[in-house]
Amino acid sequence: MKNNLLVFSGNSNRKLALDICKSLGIKLGNASIDTFTDGEIRVKINENVRGHDVFVVQSTCAPSNDSLMELLIMIDALKRSSAERITAVLPYFGYARQDRKDQPRVPITAKLVANLLTVAGSDRVLTIDLHAGQIQGFFDIPLDHLFASTILTEHIKRLKLNSKLVVVSPDVGGIKTARAYAKCLKCSLAIVDKRRVNDKEAEVMHIMGDVAGKHAIIVDDMVATAGSLVEAVEAIKKKGALEVYAAVTHPVLCGPALERIKKSSLKELIVTDTIPIPKEKMLPNIRVLSVASILGEAIKRIHCAESISVLFTKEGV
Repeated sequence: MKNNLLVFSGNSNRKLALDICKSLGIKLGNASIDTFTDGEIRVKINENVRGHDVFVVQSTCAPSNDSLMELLIMIDALKRSSAERITAVLPYFGYARQDRKDQPRVPITAKLVANLLTVAGSDRVLTIDLHAGQIQGFFDIPLDHLFASTILTEHIKRLKLNSKLVVVSPDVGGIKTARAYAKCLKCSLAIVDKRRVNDKEAEVMHIMGDVAGKHAIIVDDMVATAGSLVEAVEAIKKKGALEVYAAVTHPVLCGPALERIKKSSLKELIVTDTIPIPKEKMLPNIRVLSVASILGEAIKRIHCAESISVLFTKEGV
């Protein structure tokens, strides 16, 4: 591996960035991020980056606007410091749910964020499990889209649920992802048919597929308020499932999410560290898996101009 590789981190993913650097056998880049008294973010790069291949790890998670501005300002600082190439590594791409005009007079904020990253000076983007795959087309620079399914399925296999396993899609839109999980785990597939009441509530109608007497695994890209997830868990239990697990990439866990999960019949919520979970939000049935290995491998391959298709091809799709 070339010796001009540098990895920096914003405040949102410092631990993950340290784990990535450990897997690469390098030190985390030295940068200072703080705020002026009026709240403006200040960034200073404390080492020479001229001619270097730089990767900036930062999820645009809560506080979303601060995280995004930190990332943009850090990219600008690196660009003005003559870095040869800058790759924005976004384990979680915030604002991804605002990817289309679903109502009159609303923005397409995911496209705006893509433009901001490009204008700030990003030459490339690396991310995991976009909420909508077509967001890749919002970027005019190369984007590598990884999947956490390999890490999640490996953990599910270690649970040894064997033949009594069924993968459940929480809605019709997630069928393709759920089918990929089911193919990898060599098990059956079920779908939750739900009807949305409004922007904040969804009413579960019925379960398509056989879950009775089986261990159900709900798979999704993110869990925010956990309303849909908990509704699905209870509906699946009513249909005779033995236990219900959930495998979700991004643990947004906002609003009443933790309280809902506490009161639910969910056996285990399996998530990744694309978004760090504070200690006060950790529940006994939340299991966090690290994506440092796949991000580290992707960074190494990008740096060495090697193919990463083996990493971003979702098994079974």
